Amino acid sequence: MIVFDLRCAQDHVFEAWFASSAAYSEQRDAGQVECPLCGDRTIEKAVMAPQIAAKTNSRPDAPSPQAIKAALQHLASAQAQMLQTSTWVGTAFAEKARAMHEGDAPVAQIHGQASLAEAKALVEEGVPVAPLPFPVVPPKLAN
Repeated sequence: MIVFDLRCAQDHVFEAWFASSAAYSEQRDAGQVECPLCGDRTIEKAVMAPQIAAKTNSRPDAPSPQAIKAALQHLASAQAQMLQTSTWVGTAFAEKARAMHEGDAPVAQIHGQASLAEAKALVEEGVPVAPLPFPVVPPKLAN
């Protein structure tokens, strides 16, 4: 397994694991690699710092690939459970979140899409929002 730091066209940087460099290239070219923050599929490798071993050549035990996979599956399951009680609001997310924060709409659990600028504005205004760890397929695009 190999881990790459990747960057989308919206300048989000994230890590992804691949079986090899060739596997990364194949998946990216097939449109299978997307930004977990915005869903953008225009992905390139980001600059990575080299991993340099300590002088003693001892490193703390790294989690096994199975442990990482289990943790990601647990996180994905938690997100799926949370989304069951949440309403998809699409591109109206920023507007609806702001209205709830200001008391102009009843508070409810929602999820949707927001541009980076909209998300930053919400955070600056004190609106409690957070990106989801995994992309969400809009209901109208689901099978």
